[in-house]
Amino acid sequence: MKREAILVFVLVLVFSVYIFPISSFSGAEDSRSDSGASGLRRAMAGPLKIQGSPGAVIADISSTDDWSMFHHDLTHTGYSTSAGPHTNALLWSYATGSGYEGVDSSPAVVGSVVYVGSWDDNVYALSAMTGRVIWSYPTGSWVQSSPAVAGGVVYVGSSNGYVYALNAATGAPIWSYTIGGIGGVESSPAVVGGVVYVGAEDDYFDALNATTGKLVWSCALDGHVISSPAVADGTVYVGSISGLVYALDAATGKQIWNYTTGVNVEVSSSPGVASGMVYVGAMDGRVYALNAATGALVWDYTTGNYVYSSPAVAGGMVYVGSEDGRVYALDAATGKQIWSYTTGSLVESSPAVAGGIVYVGSNDNKVYALSAATGALIWSYTTGGYVQSSPAVAGDVVYVGSYDGKVYAFGVEGGGGGPGRIWLNSVSYCT
Repeated sequence: MKREAILVFVLVLVFSVYIFPISSFSGAEDSRSDSGASGLRRAMAGPLKIQGSPGAVIADISSTDDWSMFHHDLTHTGYSTSAGPHTNALLWSYATGSGYEGVDSSPAVVGSVVYVGSWDDNVYALSAMTGRVIWSYPTGSWVQSSPAVAGGVVYVGSSNGYVYALNAATGAPIWSYTIGGIGGVESSPAVVGGVVYVGAEDDYFDALNATTGKLVWSCALDGHVISSPAVADGTVYVGSISGLVYALDAATGKQIWNYTTGVNVEVSSSPGVASGMVYVGAMDGRVYALNAATGALVWDYTTGNYVYSSPAVAGGMVYVGSEDGRVYALDAATGKQIWSYTTGSLVESSPAVAGGIVYVGSNDNKVYALSAATGALIWSYTTGGYVQSSPAVAGDVVYVGSYDGKVYAFGVEGGGGGPGRIWLNSVSYCT
């Protein structure tokens, strides 16, 4: 009898932890296949929607290498210690409400949750394991900015000119701050030391209090800021569409140095910082390596077209895409080309590196996995639209958006979000 009682207890526990959370969702599509069925999509015109049992919040018990912001970390290296998938096995896809221009926001992955913006004006929190909607928040305009997650809060910009702070567990709004300009906020926030750093298309770069949203400092720059800031050693690095790369004091916003790339070109690429160097692309077709302390040019490399892609830095190499359709691997110290791989169209997606593999999207609608050492193709997957979203790698799974309006997860069954989740009824349900 003792053995039978233990067996019953185990079955009840498994049912309550795994089966009930999944079955408690209502209205989200079954996203375990790429059949294209949209399921029962929720209308997003009203207030915040949360799907699951009332009072529930996910308590993550995973120990994966989170991808908590654009290009992984504050220095925007685009490198993860996760293994990364070696096949293009589709775990799930989730269709947002977008049409042609769907999801070019890049996912953030923390614990068992994927956070991403969409052209349907919403910020989504999806189960990393199943792709089901946990909550969504309507900003009122499209979301190209990539979320940053810190201290249980999601920070993200919208094209309506606002920066939002949302409760990561429930999606409830904590604060919003308007900066904007005509094009709003495409820049993806970086959060450190209780401060949110973000650029906007009003020609200013701002630092906001992460708790209250109040302005800490603001710095006028020469042009719109689409580039996403990297933060290293008390310095913020960011580009502007005037062709300048800036280094700003993180505490005061005082300009430390600026570097001018080509004449009448944009720097929409976001800097990556590693080993005392700042790596960034520009619309003059070049990749630049600058001294992080002085801004002095160390080397530059010329591709065949604009470089909108943001460089990833790993293992002494710089990986970056170009609108000439190629992905490049350059020696981080010298800029010498190690290899290049030609895709079928423009590469505006920013590479992610994990487990000796470079993951990147292309406007030929494909996601690519390339050998980091040789550039040889390992696998590719064709989505239904351009892939300008930059991949995120966490828990041995690659997450990426597409202009077909979907978010995709590739990897090994059970790889997403670690060993599992527990649903706790410990907070108020947001309506």
